[in-house]
Amino acid sequence: MTIVQLSIFIENRSGTLIKVLEVLKDAQIQIIASTIADTAEYGIYRLICSEPQRACEELKRAGVPVSLSNVFALELDNQPGCAAEAIATFSRAHISISYMYSFLLGDKGILVFRTDNAEQARQTILENHLRYISEPDLSCLA
Repeated sequence: MTIVQLSIFIENRSGTLIKVLEVLKDAQIQIIASTIADTAEYGIYRLICSEPQRACEELKRAGVPVSLSNVFALELDNQPGCAAEAIATFSRAHISISYMYSFLLGDKGILVFRTDNAEQARQTILENHLRYISEPDLSCLA
């Protein structure tokens, strides 16, 4: 019910992001989605890719600080308001969202999020018949 996300800690200076991208390029790992949250000195580059375990190994081998985490990914219709409806479902269940980002994949919207209450999020997804993406599904889409 979850997918694996890489969180890469990069310094906010010229050249650090390209190092990450070149490692993934050389390993022929496809980036599916990514986002950067930054502070004055460092950023967290979160990404979903075709082979997260191998990507993590390649980045570590290159000296890049990286970690893996499980996040939820929901498939939404590509229509205005679908993300709001999905997040409202979690809000009604009193589930806080730590962070989220979204992207389009084909004709579907994908909403990726992390919460500090994964078990309750799982229950909410199942009880409300939300369409979720798991790691095998993502591999087929990449």
